[in-house]
Amino acid sequence: MGWTKEITVAHPDKYIICLAPHTSNWDFALGQLYMRAEGYTINFLMKKEWFRWPLGNLFRRIGGIPVWRSKKSSMTDNLAETAMQEKTFHLCITPEGTRSLNPDWKKGFYYIALKAQIPILLYGLDYEKKLIRCTRSIIPTGDIDNEMREIKLYFKDCKGKKPELFTIGEI
Repeated sequence: MGWTKEITVAHPDKYIICLAPHTSNWDFALGQLYMRAEGYTINFLMKKEWFRWPLGNLFRRIGGIPVWRSKKSSMTDNLAETAMQEKTFHLCITPEGTRSLNPDWKKGFYYIALKAQIPILLYGLDYEKKLIRCTRSIIPTGDIDNEMREIKLYFKDCKGKKPELFTIGEI
């Protein structure tokens, strides 16, 4: 497919992948192909509507965790607790929370990592360069404004499949 990778960050036993931009369903397919080729097993969050028949069982089997976006839950706390209890924990989250243009990124990935004291690996998909890049990780300190700014700036030059649907918002 012509894609290359630039991965300079170690992958410890526990981490969260912050993956951006997320502008197309092709991001999921590309991520799955990359993950399988590298031999990684990584869970991912996906809206619950995708977990109906016929795809629901497949998504669960390959690591999908359904998200009920309409109801308030303690999913962040539950995932942080799981991360603290398990020997390994690998979770991929797209901070935009949608494939549509969204300047207000979700912060659940940050809070999970903060509570569990695990690193956030920043993975960028650049369709223009056909590059998967992870050259930075962050261990959250609680300074969310500054650290979210750093995270967003990491992705500023990445071009999504549909670049018009990606923004890092005001920083």
